[in-house]
This record gives sequence, structure tokens and C-alpha cells, in this order.
Amino acid sequence: MRCPFCAFADTRVVDTRAADEGTTIKRRRECPQCNRRFTTFERVDELPLVVIKKDGRREIFNRTKLIRGLLTACHKRPVTREEIERVADEVEREVRNRMETEVPSHIIGELVVDKLRRLDEVAYVRFASVYREFRDGRDFKAELDRMFKDEKRGRA
Repeated sequence: MRCPFCAFADTRVVDTRAADEGTTIKRRRECPQCNRRFTTFERVDELPLVVIKKDGRREIFNRTKLIRGLLTACHKRPVTREEIERVADEVEREVRNRMETEVPSHIIGELVVDKLRRLDEVAYVRFASVYREFRDGRDFKAELDRMFKDEKRGRA
């Protein structure tokens, strides 16, 4: 592994641990040239997952885009970066467990909405308003009414 600081080509592994529930290997490395340490992560190289957008376009699943949407929904909310990463991990895992090479974007959106609803209600409504394309206050009210109705029935 090449050192990101001095570009020396032969770094050594100092420590190796499992991460992300065993789906990733975290390695702590040291460069013998500049003596700096850095961390690398190894993941299984999975087949690309294609997302079918509402307009029929297809694009490669982008975890960074998913996290960016979650960060936007959770802006100024008491939600940690770790919780956002966990939601992204769960959504990606559930989509990949479908064992399909293409997945409609609405499947991903509904998974995110469901997980945000349990994590933070404000973030949930924010995300749902964009994902479900709310047009006005009535759409917000309808979503809130549905949320409170489901809570009364014991579904969160």
C-alpha cells in the first residue's frame, strides 16, 4: 500500500481488525520512510448496483449520495454521524440482499423513510417532503396525520 503522505510504495501493517459488523477489514499502517501512520479499509468488491430513477434513467448506486441526503435531512438534529452511517449501511445491505442487479429508486426511498421515521421524526418529515415531492402545506399535514395515526396504532 502506497503511503498517502510521502508516496513510499512499501508500508507495513501494524494492526488489523474487523469493522462494520465484519463486512470490512480495518488496517492500521505505518510508513518506514516518513514514519507516519494511516488507516485503510478493505471491503469485498461487489457487483455494481444499478438504481432505476423515476424517469427511467439508470445510474450506479452511490452510497455518498445516500449519506448526503441523510445529512441534509438530519441537519441541526440530534442525530450522530454514526447513526447516519448505520442507516446508510442498513439500506445498502437490504438493497443488496435483494440479490438483484437493478433496483427502483422508490425501494431505496421507502427504506430510508422507514429508518428515519424511527430515528428522528423531523428528519423523517424533511426527507419524505423531498422524496414524496410535497407540493404544499396540505401534503405536510397529511403526512403528519398519517404518522400520528400510525403511532396511535403502535406502529413507529
